[in-house]
Amino acid sequence: MRLAYVTLQGRGRTDALIAAVVDQLLMDGFRLSGTVQSNIERPDRRKCDMDLLILPQGPVVRISEDRGDLARGCTLDPGALEQSVAEVQQRLSGSDILIVNKFGKREAEGKGLVPVIGDAVDLGIPVLVGVNGLNLAAFLAFAGDEAVALPTDIASVIQWCRQSMVAKTGSRVRALM
Repeated sequence: MRLAYVTLQGRGRTDALIAAVVDQLLMDGFRLSGTVQSNIERPDRRKCDMDLLILPQGPVVRISEDRGDLARGCTLDPGALEQSVAEVQQRLSGSDILIVNKFGKREAEGKGLVPVIGDAVDLGIPVLVGVNGLNLAAFLAFAGDEAVALPTDIASVIQWCRQSMVAKTGSRVRALM
């Protein structure tokens, strides 16, 4: 199984790394499925707005609820996340790699993108997952001994993605490299 994860300390750093990797892989012509998260800061709110780009070309789905300036705790909109999951599931077949921006609270509960990750693994599609520190133990329990921790520099992550895709698809990917 080709399952790897990255985790960086600091708000938005893992999202930025995943976005940079996706940009490079798309420029290289790879067929991607999955999600990339953007966090939009709002000066009138404690919490940012969270948007997911469904790979490869959208749509962008707002996955956060605006509960006002005094909102505390999670503002995730579970319905919007499940809409995103359905979009990703439809695009999984034929992709070179699945990119999951975050193994978050819903995934730690066995929901969210967990079924799509499982399907990708079953299909032999490599999977790259961003994991925050709060959910690392849950991710490792889910992935077992199969997950590989990657260095947190863009070049190493892209190299792992390319090598994993070559192992999956052979000559088509080699031609793109």
